[in-house]
Amino acid sequence: MQTFPVHTIESAPEQSRPSLETLQGIFGTIPNIAGAMSTSPVLVGSLVGLFQKVHGGSFSEEQVQVLLLTNAVTNASPWAVAFHSALALKEGVDPADVEALRKGKSPTRNPASAALSALARTLIERRGRLDEADVTRFLQAGFGKAQLLEVIAAVAASTITNYTGSVTRPPVEPAFAAHAWSAA
Repeated sequence: MQTFPVHTIESAPEQSRPSLETLQGIFGTIPNIAGAMSTSPVLVGSLVGLFQKVHGGSFSEEQVQVLLLTNAVTNASPWAVAFHSALALKEGVDPADVEALRKGKSPTRNPASAALSALARTLIERRGRLDEADVTRFLQAGFGKAQLLEVIAAVAASTITNYTGSVTRPPVEPAFAAHAWSAA
């Protein structure tokens, strides 16, 4: 099996360093997934640009974490599930809803979170092919059409990290180890 380095700012390719510096500024550290993806300046740069758009959009950070955790579970990405479980709890997602999401189920404590999660899961499972009922359920939950399209950006950002995690298999940081997860 191929191994991929988990770069630091100092060891990363020069073109990846600005992206890693940005992520370090946001998180206070460089997540292992970013260190692994920084082998490709194109990939890590793409993630940072999209990440900033997703986190600067119309969804609250709690809602963003519901989306990203849903995507991580749907894409069976152990690193991302551990990371986004910790962040979801930090952002105030109910622990019972985090546990439901980790099991591939919809949250039950918050109808808006359930609608976000269902839409994201459906987008991934059906490769973007929503039917009219999917769209209607999302809009009836109080979201707008622009937000429906914004979910696509969150799915795209997750795809970058989830697929990178599947390919590079970075270790889960000790801070997220309590949230380790397996697709089994």
